[in-house]
Amino acid sequence: MRTPRLLAALVCTAALATVTGCSGATQPGAGSAAYTVTPTSPAAKGRLSSLTWSLYAEPYTLDYAQAFDYPPNTVLANVCEQLLRVTPELRIEPGLAVKWENPDPLVWIYTLRPGVTFHDGSTMTADDVVASLKRQMDPATGSPWGSAFKNVKAVEKTGPLQVTLRLTKPDVLLNELMAASPGTIESAAFLAKAGKEYGVPGGKVNCTGPYALDTWQQGESITLKKHPGYWDKKLTPKTDTVRFTFVEDPSARTNTFLSGTADGGYMVPSSSLAQLRATNKGKLYFGPNTAAANLAVLDFQGTLGDLKVRQALSMALDRKNIIKAAAGGVGTPAKAPTARGAWSLLPERTEGYFKDLPEPVYDVAAAKELVDQAGATGKKVTLATSTLAPEISVVANAVQAAGRQIGLDVQLKSVSPEAYSSIFVDKNARKGLDLVITNGYDNTPDPLEFYQYFRTGDFGNYGNWSDPGYDAAFDRANTAVDPGARADLTAELQKIVVRELPTIPLYEAPYTVFLGSRVTGAPTGIAQLYYPWAATIGAAH
Repeated sequence: MRTPRLLAALVCTAALATVTGCSGATQPGAGSAAYTVTPTSPAAKGRLSSLTWSLYAEPYTLDYAQAFDYPPNTVLANVCEQLLRVTPELRIEPGLAVKWENPDPLVWIYTLRPGVTFHDGSTMTADDVVASLKRQMDPATGSPWGSAFKNVKAVEKTGPLQVTLRLTKPDVLLNELMAASPGTIESAAFLAKAGKEYGVPGGKVNCTGPYALDTWQQGESITLKKHPGYWDKKLTPKTDTVRFTFVEDPSARTNTFLSGTADGGYMVPSSSLAQLRATNKGKLYFGPNTAAANLAVLDFQGTLGDLKVRQALSMALDRKNIIKAAAGGVGTPAKAPTARGAWSLLPERTEGYFKDLPEPVYDVAAAKELVDQAGATGKKVTLATSTLAPEISVVANAVQAAGRQIGLDVQLKSVSPEAYSSIFVDKNARKGLDLVITNGYDNTPDPLEFYQYFRTGDFGNYGNWSDPGYDAAFDRANTAVDPGARADLTAELQKIVVRELPTIPLYEAPYTVFLGSRVTGAPTGIAQLYYPWAATIGAAH
């Protein structure tokens, strides 16, 4: 999935992360800041009655079927759960399903965990799972996750605690996405009762997570309270109440950390990294990430429809200076639009795959020559920019300067944060745009998830790029049950995308979380979007 938020992906050591994550200082390249990547912060030493958590924006929904960005998923990770679970180390383990089977390429069977209760005290059954998954598939729901079920012809209750998915074609990725929003389970009775009021401000949700939604005061805060009947005793919350506040201004948000108004927050403003690394008011952690900052091409009928122009723009980008300005110097130039951290299911193979890719080239003279060869000198390229995040403006200005240096007329179109987000869900919002700065991240630790978005007609294929050879190669990868074979096939998809540039890679950087001095125990990486991260936070002393 690709969204507007611009922090990017994990780079660890040359060998990348092992199953326990990375350790030691990383030196990504000349001029970049050293950093250490770990999957978790030190364990909590005691309990807390409450904590306050800072979000960079208010969630637009708490409906699991509509949650398609960081703010809603950061909250919902503690409230709702999936059939499978992504761990802080970026592994997939049992969640609300105790096991899953694939006895036939066209069948996935999930055996459900017994004795799980929703927040209202009712017990989860196969009926709830069927209703939750079918709701994702229903066009009336309008779920951005609906395409995950494109190969599903039936979702059936095959026992009191068993659900079977029957497919029209083999689909390994579907099973892995049961660890993300597509696999979220809600009470069938509650869904029917809530109707259109489900998950909206002032509305409610009724899931199975360690925290229940208490109140949502729109424009002010969201408060969660501990669920006393939570099934997973290993994740019994160490804090009774979690209150989320929304601070869009990066400087103001940094001040909430330094003043103690907020106990912590993910996706720290990159402009404040040095300040937060130096403070004695808490500690900044760097965690595993599956994301990379990219330039997504939105119109292949315009100037960027010519591969030579896309190659030229890529060559004109001074990625090392972009990292300094946009990522606080913490990061590395991206070789591919999916980051090394997205390959966490087989980290031992990652370095080999990336060695096969060309290094990003910075050559303005050669780029200008390509533009001349394409007959594109003086042609317009429109790039969306926004105040949604300061990094967006920084990168947009750098792209504009680079483009004009090689003869392209790069124009910036500033849009509101809401309109910028709409670019990723509404094709009408893309009209008149050639490029958008985006964040390519996987919800699961399998890069095949990201590469599905370049398939012809996929929801995430914003520019409608189409390559029949690519589509066929994707289908081959998505039928490979063996992780090694699937990774090799995915690496071939990666080579095609790097060669054809439907998206131009920019840089990778680690995930970030700041913890005030009184708290600890949070996972540090992007797994927090689906792992119940707040349950592990407690007193630091």
